[in-house]
Amino acid sequence: MLATLWATAPALGGAGAPPAQAQTEQRDQTQVRIIEVTGLIDPINVDFMSRAVEESEAEQVAALVVRLDSSGAVAPPGELRDLASRIERSSVPVAIWIGPGRQARAGGGALALFNAAPVRGMAPGSQAGGLTAEAALAQKVATVSAATLGDFIIGIDGHPLPGGGEVDIPTTVVRRPGRPPQQQLAPSARARFDEPSLLAQTLHAVATPSAAYLLLSVGLLLVVFEFFTAGIGVAAFVAASSLVLAAYGLGVLPTRPGALALVVLGVVGYGVDVQAGAPRAWTLIGTGAFVVGSFFLFEGLSVPLVVMALVVAGVVLFMVAGMPAMIRTRFSTPTIGRASMLGEEGLAVSDVDPDGVVTVRDAPWRARTNRATPIRAGQPIRVASIDGLVLEVEPTEGAARDAGH
Repeated sequence: MLATLWATAPALGGAGAPPAQAQTEQRDQTQVRIIEVTGLIDPINVDFMSRAVEESEAEQVAALVVRLDSSGAVAPPGELRDLASRIERSSVPVAIWIGPGRQARAGGGALALFNAAPVRGMAPGSQAGGLTAEAALAQKVATVSAATLGDFIIGIDGHPLPGGGEVDIPTTVVRRPGRPPQQQLAPSARARFDEPSLLAQTLHAVATPSAAYLLLSVGLLLVVFEFFTAGIGVAAFVAASSLVLAAYGLGVLPTRPGALALVVLGVVGYGVDVQAGAPRAWTLIGTGAFVVGSFFLFEGLSVPLVVMALVVAGVVLFMVAGMPAMIRTRFSTPTIGRASMLGEEGLAVSDVDPDGVVTVRDAPWRARTNRATPIRAGQPIRVASIDGLVLEVEPTEGAARDAGH
């Protein structure tokens, strides 16, 4: 994205004729460091910007240019204040540009960082707080108007700095083909584009309401799936990964604990009726809890309604129709119905006290026994009855047989 914006300027990155021979060596050593900060300003972005300022000072680049497009911040206020102070006191000019286009904006904590920069630019149609680019320029909130990143870098050459001095971006005159030929200024400084590590980009991506909500929902559904399918497989790994990433996102975002508890309760409610084998009261309770929790999950932020509607619909379909079908397929016996399993013998895979897992006809089943007669792993069992998708079992030794067996 940054490279594209850079390339759209009239003549950039030293393209065209070389600078004057006497200044070649000096100009070749001059750099403009460029970074991009988008989405909510979270601890990842704060750390990225702080390191960019520190490294720019160490390298003494001509300027640190930041392309900013952020509606607000979720990083702690103290971290934002420290970053704003670092930007203000930097020995290297920090130039922040809001762009490109009408969708770009800086609001909340992002606006505070924008205001801290000694050089501030905006693309036509962009917004800073509640101000359009035109109003921001008129009120001196922004000082440079530029449609592209390249235009912005050309425009800040010679820009005065609050502490005295000015921004010095080496430029050269290049000739553009045409009739008559045109002359334009182009920066001759070398551009360096930096970005966070892949891990940092991943964590930043999940620290958004939509991503955190989706990962939480997927993780919870797969936990229920693994619980009822009596085994640990790929779904368990995906569930654990989703919940870990969701936990990070929820920890960064202003999450309401009560709403989070309702989302979890909703999935548990579905699980109760999955165990019963048919949708009942808990399905209605679970749906209500999940929807309410989804609406109020974040304070000051919200999950887009389209995303929320798709997730809620997916959860309902998965738990009401998908889960029972998958469990029946997982635990089905191809030749005989479940009713014929009454009296069948098998083996306890884990302790059944009162719940556990047994194998009958070489297939794993969730099982339950009377609390007074726990069954240990490896002990023979007999099927006494069937409740939905759960077998009621008893030990083969010492258990009374009734006429139905």
